[in-house]
Amino acid sequence: MPLQDKYSPIIGKVNYNSFSVKAIKELDFSEKDEQLILDYPTVYIIDDKISDKKHNYNVYVGETTDINRRTKQHLNDDIRNGREDFKKLSDSSTTEMYIIGHKYFNKSLTLDIENRLLHYLLSSESVKNVNNRRGNPQNDYYTSEIMDSVFSKIWRKLHSLNNVLFPIESVIRDSALFKASPFHKLTKEQKEAKSKIILQILSSLTQNLDGQLILVEGEAGSGKTVLMSSLLYDLFNSNEFPVSKDKMSIHLLVNHEQQLTVYQQMAKKLGLKNKNGIDVVMKPTSFINYQSKNNLKADVVIVDEAHLLLTQGKQSYRGKNHLKDLLANAKVVVAVFDENQILTTEQIWESADLAEMKLDAQCVISLRDQMRINAQQSTIDWIRSLVDEQVIYPFRKDDKYDFRVFDSPQEMYDAIKEKDQHQENGISRMLATYDWKFKQKGKPEDNQYWNVTIGDFSMPWNLQLPKDKATKNLSWAEQKQTIDEIGSTYTIQGFDLNYAAVIIGPSVKYRDGKIIFDPGASCNEKAIRNRTLADGTRMKFGETLLKNELNVLLTRGVNGLYLFAVDKELQKALKEALRKGN
Repeated sequence: MPLQDKYSPIIGKVNYNSFSVKAIKELDFSEKDEQLILDYPTVYIIDDKISDKKHNYNVYVGETTDINRRTKQHLNDDIRNGREDFKKLSDSSTTEMYIIGHKYFNKSLTLDIENRLLHYLLSSESVKNVNNRRGNPQNDYYTSEIMDSVFSKIWRKLHSLNNVLFPIESVIRDSALFKASPFHKLTKEQKEAKSKIILQILSSLTQNLDGQLILVEGEAGSGKTVLMSSLLYDLFNSNEFPVSKDKMSIHLLVNHEQQLTVYQQMAKKLGLKNKNGIDVVMKPTSFINYQSKNNLKADVVIVDEAHLLLTQGKQSYRGKNHLKDLLANAKVVVAVFDENQILTTEQIWESADLAEMKLDAQCVISLRDQMRINAQQSTIDWIRSLVDEQVIYPFRKDDKYDFRVFDSPQEMYDAIKEKDQHQENGISRMLATYDWKFKQKGKPEDNQYWNVTIGDFSMPWNLQLPKDKATKNLSWAEQKQTIDEIGSTYTIQGFDLNYAAVIIGPSVKYRDGKIIFDPGASCNEKAIRNRTLADGTRMKFGETLLKNELNVLLTRGVNGLYLFAVDKELQKALKEALRKGN
């Protein structure tokens, strides 16, 4: 018989200072509840409200089998041993401590609850620093089946005690930080991949080798970002490496403005710092320029979305190939790569160079599981067939996944706005292929904004509406005003949405039973212009890059995908697929 979660958590709150142990014993609990707190495993949160600003809490999360002993240890031993974070918490007059008990708590469950609390608090806007040095996600154990239920009850009770520090779960789970957090419980495939990567890094550093490449391949939604953030956190908190922690240089690079923002927030909150003072999270060009100028060599460089690295020079980058320059400036480079997410001609790899890159890699790891799209395999296969084979098969009804084809973009916008108004649905946004003009600088002559216009429907492209002050530092999709904008691959790549509504513009057509791509109907200059190859010939890659653009857009929705196609034949084929499948 399945175990049922029929008990409520016990939560006590005390001031955190030299009198805490006495205060814990004096908490107003029944005899049974007092026993759960004092004699059984507990989880605890120490928090300090450091200012009246919104981002105003330092937090520490722990678990213990003896809360009195552990509290004394933090207040005395940890401070004597040089833990500056515990000294600050102890010295502050505003530090509090929440102690959490539960009838079902055992060592494994408390470790899982601790890890989930770290995950949530890292994603809370009000948290400035998370002072923990490890996460502890557990494998299956007795009571693991009720973990989600137990945690939700704990979080709701914490929310009732402090709704700023502990916002409602749906707000937390919608944040880009939550989705990129190193505290996710990794799948078996991700764990095995991380073990291989760490072993290869250890081997390379032990042998004092330079320019070692570890290549991680996986399609959109295969869990690459979570794997990289988990790896980054482990590198900063492991004592396995042959290089002294005081001298170790570790970086995470990404050539994407929106993801750069998320990783910078994560590193700042977790206190990830290189001892030499160089930023942990950077863009590739900035990193290469700094390392070269100062004649430095990093120990480990992680590159998320390595398919966005440049393979030719431009005004801000004087080199010829980002990856080759990174390998020249690092002992080990871990690069996450998906050839089908290359979007511009300046990111194109010539076939020979791509083959050589894979051949030269000391280790190639492939991620095959689909982690993003919460749908039956038939739905995932349908999307892959549409993009990869350019064929539209009948769509088999999927009760888990909300797939719709709308008669107009206005109807689709109304539906997505309705979804977005309900917090339990999560963030939902409009997206489109880059088939309408947009310029970052300047405005069109006849309008205030660069718009996506189809008949009477008109809506601004991304990054134009005035930003909401409360969310202006978050990624594009998390900003409140963006429900009234249309996103592109430039703002949504690497992220997911609960429901994605995609306008498929005139560059994607349906002719003679196949999807075709028409570069002449695209406004994406970076995709349709010529690329000069190594031998001097000029070549077009527009059809391939527009296909990749569609791939990125159609793989953003976790729980649903809404479509409207400008091309009448494509629209008809999509509606027919839905009708035949149902």
